[in-house]
Amino acid sequence: MTVRFGLLGAGRIGKVHAKAITGDANAKLVAVADAMAPAAQAIADQYGCAVRTIEEIEAASDIDAVVICTPTTTHADLIERFAKAGKAIFCEKPVDLSLDRVKACLAVVEQTKAKLMVGFNRRFDPHFRAVRAAIDAGQIGAVEMVTITSRDPGAPPVSYIQQSGGIFRDMTIHDFDMARFLLGEEIETVFATAAVLVDPEIGKAGDFDSVSLILKTASGKQAVISNSRRATYGYDQRIEVHGATGMVAAENQRPVSIEVANAQGYTRPPLHDFFMTRYTEAYAAEIAHFIKVVTEGAAPKPDGRDGMIALALADAAVRSVAEGRAVKMSELLG
Repeated sequence: MTVRFGLLGAGRIGKVHAKAITGDANAKLVAVADAMAPAAQAIADQYGCAVRTIEEIEAASDIDAVVICTPTTTHADLIERFAKAGKAIFCEKPVDLSLDRVKACLAVVEQTKAKLMVGFNRRFDPHFRAVRAAIDAGQIGAVEMVTITSRDPGAPPVSYIQQSGGIFRDMTIHDFDMARFLLGEEIETVFATAAVLVDPEIGKAGDFDSVSLILKTASGKQAVISNSRRATYGYDQRIEVHGATGMVAAENQRPVSIEVANAQGYTRPPLHDFFMTRYTEAYAAEIAHFIKVVTEGAAPKPDGRDGMIALALADAAVRSVAEGRAVKMSELLG
């Protein structure tokens, strides 16, 4: 079976998913919709699909599934609409910036029995998945501590910061999901610190650009997350998992993995410059998994609940910074 896709949103992440869909032999990009007609037309011209309205995609009999890449404020409404329309749904994170709205949306998903997958692409990165596989194989014993470093080369425009929901909901949310993926247990408490060290305008917009967090599970396992909106040396993406009998780590990736040694010393090429090149394989792999969700009945993972918990962790981090204390997840999830 070839899964026929409708793409909602033709911006930066929409282009990434259009490439992943059209690169999979089991998928076909049928139509794209975007409020900006030139953006939709550009994808249509590149991949040979139609430009349609969201309403037309919703009613279309030749579309099995949709990929939602529209602004965050539209995600929950679109999930509900397409759940009721009987389409399988892949939605970029987050489902919404309001935990209550996410809960209401997931209730509709459950009522309609819709298939919903949320886009935490880093779970599908081959290097990070290899770390999880080493854990599952017992190579390092029981997991005790996880360290996640995630730093962007540069900060986004302040106009984006103002509507992003803040660094914890926009950036750290990926690391919250990765911490759960690697710890193998639910997080019980969140302690966060935050500062403005990169750009004063980010602070004026009510956000932070440099944050550190300690997450702890009920059994005592810990995850430490380091985020910055500035890494002058490239896109810094590393993880390390320490276990009872060893350690496994995934290092930074480069477009070319070579090392030159000469009289000047040892040098290596620079890191990837942003997520679109660093996680190309991950985006393709997550779409491949979503296709299996549609064609083979595989469990969507990450699912709506994963999206809800990641957002709740972000909310806990916001509260931790505001109140200067560790926040229990039970305060947000009951």
